[in-house]
Amino acid sequence: MTSRPTFGPPQPSWSRSTPEVRQSGQAVAETVLHPPTGATLPLSQLAPEAALRRLELTVVRRLEGFLHGDHIGLLPGAGSDINDARLYQPGQDDVRRMDWAVTARTTEPHVRDTIADRELEVWALLDVTPSMNWGTQGMTKRDLGIAGIATIGFLSQRMGDRFGGLVMRQDSIRRIPARSGRTALYALLRSMLTEPIVPDNAPGDITLAAGIEQLNRTERRRGMRVVVSDFLTPGDHELDSSVAPDWERALRRLSVRNQVLCIEVIDAAETDFPDMGEILIRDPENDFARYVNTSDPAAKERMDAASAAQRARIATAIRRAGAGHIQLRTDSDWVTDIARFVLGYRRVASMLHQPPQGVAK
Repeated sequence: MTSRPTFGPPQPSWSRSTPEVRQSGQAVAETVLHPPTGATLPLSQLAPEAALRRLELTVVRRLEGFLHGDHIGLLPGAGSDINDARLYQPGQDDVRRMDWAVTARTTEPHVRDTIADRELEVWALLDVTPSMNWGTQGMTKRDLGIAGIATIGFLSQRMGDRFGGLVMRQDSIRRIPARSGRTALYALLRSMLTEPIVPDNAPGDITLAAGIEQLNRTERRRGMRVVVSDFLTPGDHELDSSVAPDWERALRRLSVRNQVLCIEVIDAAETDFPDMGEILIRDPENDFARYVNTSDPAAKERMDAASAAQRARIATAIRRAGAGHIQLRTDSDWVTDIARFVLGYRRVASMLHQPPQGVAK
């Protein structure tokens, strides 16, 4: 997975052997020239809980939990919310559920059903491949993705809800079991922050499509799924939105039974290529390298246009797969961006996550 497009072979990232960096801000030069050695964001700053208490993430898909919770269950059962009244069936219904008002009006015994409320199980897939180790605004894309997971975790957690994670490297996928409670959520975030940094050109053949497929196979209970990545594939230089990326089909299968959110993390310099003179650009996940004169207006225009087309293709693929799309930037406040998404999400969630015909909602 790579970090930026060019007008030639696609998606290289900034080289750490840049001959000359003419960019204001020492922080920018440090993040470009030196590989990260650990988290660039402390656990205490991942997501301010006070700013999120008045927000709630909309859940429209029915769940298959076993415990009592705050969300609509797929199967009928005992719950706390009142449902429709129906005729009493002797020997099968509990007389304590008798609806005396309806019984008096109809002169026939009726019972009142309840809606089964279930707990929510959220699983997040975090991409930590080398292209996520890059950033020019004081944090890496990887840490911004973890901050997005933290914010979704605080927004979606209610009594009994569980949150688990999968960390996708080049050569393996590590599973962090789902547990309930704020303490467990903080433990999951700490585990993601302390995950070892994947070096450039690390061996392995696990792609984002394979990671999504494993998430779909291993976590079979219906719930919410969060996919965090830059959604860039090494060697994929296609810019036509009508051509599906290799991960779209896996994402569509995941959204058949689950409510899926995709968090796309990007760096500011990926969408607006800075003027840094002639630099060496290379891909952190393969052997592609090329010198580019970023001071050339024509070259900068082509690179920015290719980047915009690439992001449009990613957004179109996510929308086709029936998933929600959140775009986070390293130069923006991720809490504000997610809060803005949540407020608009309430209006479109039921239509966006409509399951295929014949599949239970």
